[in-house]
Amino acid sequence: MAHIPRVASFFLFLTKLSLGQREVTIQRGPLYRAEGYPISIGCNVTGYQGPSEQHFQWSVYLPKAPTQEVQIVSTVDATFSYAVYAQRVRSKGIYVERVRGNSVFLHIAKLQLKDSGEYECHTPNTDERYYGNYSAKTKLIVIPDTLSATMSSQTFNKEEGESLELTCEASKATAQHTHLSVTWYLMQDGERSQTTKIISLSKDFTLIPGPSYTERFAAGDVLLNKLGVTTFRLSIGRLQPSDQGQLFCEATEWIQDPDETWTLITRKQTAQTALRIQPTVKDFQVNISAESTFTAGKSLELVCLVVGGGWDPQLQGVWFFNGKEVARMDAGGVLDLKRGYKERAIQGQLQVSKLSPKAFSLKIFSVGPEDEGAYRCTVAEMARAQMGSWQVLQSKQSPDTRVHLRKPAARNVVLFTKSKLQAVWEGEALTLLCKADGAESLLSVEWWHFPQGRTQQEFVAGMRQDGTVQLGPSSKGHARLEKIDWATFQLEISSTTITDSGVYECRVSESTQNLARDWSWTQKLAVTVKSLESSLRVKLMSRQPQVELAHTFGLSCIVEADYPNLGMLLTVTWQFQPATSQVFHPLVRITHNGTIEWEDFLSQFQKKTKVLQSSFHSQLLVHDATEEEAGVYQCQVEVYVRNSLCTGSPARASAISHSLMIAVSLPESKLQVNSSSQVQEISITSNTVIECGILSRSAGDLQLAIVWYFSPSSANTTWLRILQMDQTSVVKYGDEFHTPGRKQKFYPEKVSQDLFQLHILNMEDSDQGKYLCAVEEWLLSTNGTWHKLGEKKSGLTELKLRPTGSKIRVSKVYWPGNATEHGEVAIHCSMESFGSLASLFSVTWYRNRENSGRKMLVHLQHDGLLEYGEEGLRQHLYCYRSSPTDFVLKLHRVEMEDAGLYWCRVTEWQLHGNPSKWVNQASEESQHMVLRVLPSGN
Repeated sequence: MAHIPRVASFFLFLTKLSLGQREVTIQRGPLYRAEGYPISIGCNVTGYQGPSEQHFQWSVYLPKAPTQEVQIVSTVDATFSYAVYAQRVRSKGIYVERVRGNSVFLHIAKLQLKDSGEYECHTPNTDERYYGNYSAKTKLIVIPDTLSATMSSQTFNKEEGESLELTCEASKATAQHTHLSVTWYLMQDGERSQTTKIISLSKDFTLIPGPSYTERFAAGDVLLNKLGVTTFRLSIGRLQPSDQGQLFCEATEWIQDPDETWTLITRKQTAQTALRIQPTVKDFQVNISAESTFTAGKSLELVCLVVGGGWDPQLQGVWFFNGKEVARMDAGGVLDLKRGYKERAIQGQLQVSKLSPKAFSLKIFSVGPEDEGAYRCTVAEMARAQMGSWQVLQSKQSPDTRVHLRKPAARNVVLFTKSKLQAVWEGEALTLLCKADGAESLLSVEWWHFPQGRTQQEFVAGMRQDGTVQLGPSSKGHARLEKIDWATFQLEISSTTITDSGVYECRVSESTQNLARDWSWTQKLAVTVKSLESSLRVKLMSRQPQVELAHTFGLSCIVEADYPNLGMLLTVTWQFQPATSQVFHPLVRITHNGTIEWEDFLSQFQKKTKVLQSSFHSQLLVHDATEEEAGVYQCQVEVYVRNSLCTGSPARASAISHSLMIAVSLPESKLQVNSSSQVQEISITSNTVIECGILSRSAGDLQLAIVWYFSPSSANTTWLRILQMDQTSVVKYGDEFHTPGRKQKFYPEKVSQDLFQLHILNMEDSDQGKYLCAVEEWLLSTNGTWHKLGEKKSGLTELKLRPTGSKIRVSKVYWPGNATEHGEVAIHCSMESFGSLASLFSVTWYRNRENSGRKMLVHLQHDGLLEYGEEGLRQHLYCYRSSPTDFVLKLHRVEMEDAGLYWCRVTEWQLHGNPSKWVNQASEESQHMVLRVLPSGN
């Protein structure tokens, strides 16, 4: 189409437009086009508001009324066209093609001289306000078609190698500046819809040969010359058979538009000239060279010789046996063997080759009685046609050559398999041929079988002289006996089993009226039926027997067998033994017809496992491995014969692979935490921050848990857990820090992925001690289980209070004696010295029993309020201040489990700050006292 190059150039222009106010653009004119040819005018709008798909209306202002709009066609209004254009619009002679939502083409299929005028493209307004231009115009001038191309219609009969010259007259009378191109084409016989380009003179005066004539153009055999202004001559030297057909000349006129793009405006073709080419051939003869007789089991070679003909002809050879084609080798050397001979060639028993350009060979390496007969070869001289196919120039046939089997002096019997092989696979057909020689006579035959490992023979089948067949008891249904000719008997066992192995005996008998008894001849042949199961091997392999958690591992079940693919189909069952079990469970079964059957065991397998299976390979891919997939795997293979599936036969063979252990391990942790230690001296009531820095961490989507620990300076206690921010960012406080006041004093903050902080507010004496953080790496598996990969602890941060001058001392605990069960006991805690008179004091009592650890019993606060460690202790014990320096813990109805270590901690409080608040100034613990409880009977 002439508008195709115009489309590309128009859209190149459109890409240069920018968004903003509405802008309608149209191809720049004037556009000159020839009468009777098509045109396409592009229009585009940009910078608009509203829907992405805009509408377009085309009008024309004709030279006879340049101010009057004549409506042509619209994308939105079917009644837009004026009557003068309505018929051409309805018949699609004029139509609008939408390229994009904002771009269209106006197509006029066949221009008329009256179509000259100024064409306007208008876009209806979809903007909130008018802004920009809504239409654009271009000028179209329709000029007469003045192009002509003529050539007299002729018929040439040429011989191969001769030359040819044809002339074409092409002229134009266009007033505008245009260029002309001329192209010669060949339409081959039988290819009416397909033409071959020979050579062309382009519009810019360049000679361009067609793809099929490039080499001949380079050699100077194909030329195109311009003789004068309007005459163009095609010259072809040394014609070839592929040049035969219809030749014609095509002239094309081009014009350059204002955007400097060349556009086709007219095209003309001449009448066709017929060219007939007679190939040059030389006569030849064909003969077969071979021995007329052969010995069974020996090799036989027949050579088809071509006598005469050209120096290096392209020949095709075809072999016939008893009138039927058996082999063909084409002129390109491609060999085609017919049924039966192809199998013998695969087994190395037969070879067809080309010994020289004029000699074809048919060689049989082990000749049998079935190879006796008449052989003939046909040789054809070929030539390559233009489209690549071969055409026959001449064909010759050799006389029949009869090949006979050498007859022994006495009648002999030959027993052989049809495949020439004495071993078949289970399920294959076994065909035995028994052939007798000598003079033609009426013969009978009996087939006997000696099963492998047994001496007792079994009758298989027999045929009397009149053709009556008898089958043995075990042969009915799968054995067939046929008479091929007067001396050849064929026994076929359709689907063999292992029990068909053994020695087969053929007994040929002859009865004559001149003899008092029957003469018989026997021949034996050992046949082995190979077990499919014995040759079946199943291997289980994995490249990742050790796989990291959340990674993918694959298992490959590879089936190996010595037998060829005799229509065998496989069913594979994958089995799994979890690490916590001693039993294998089936996971999935892929049947021979492609059905995938999932078992109920470990239902997550189906969601995360992909199964791939080909003829002898099954693959199991497990994604996002978890500990549930760790264990032992194996695959079981069942072999079915394709042609026995319809009868519901069981599997012919089965095998199971060795077991393969898959271990799922956690990835190695790369966690490193800042282990440097430091000492901070903090003013009382001030706030401080302890940092926990991550130096390195493992790759992947891992989460961190942070645990903060504290060891008070005042006691040799174990580390106390302040709080834990687990891998899900949930914060849990330790038992000693679970009160609202302690939660308000200590709180964590995650500053970044690699920095965590512990904030300590209102520093007191009881906050003195050593702090550290423990960082744990956690991985979440697909089954929702968290796995801890590693843990690292930071260095110690020791907090000390700057001295304030205040200090208290607690004396040894007063010991009243042993306690008696169900009695009462009072334990005293006394201060030997204390600070200023403005101080208040609190006391906390602790107990440590075997196997239960340290426990806070009761806290008498500085303001006199009592706080119990457990609500249930309120009825069992009581704490009070008996004097300014003495505190008493009293136990009611002492029980045996009250025995243990008891001690107190006294804390001094003073007012600090503005506004004032009570602050822990100093504290000290007493020594531990052992309380023994005696049974009430003592």
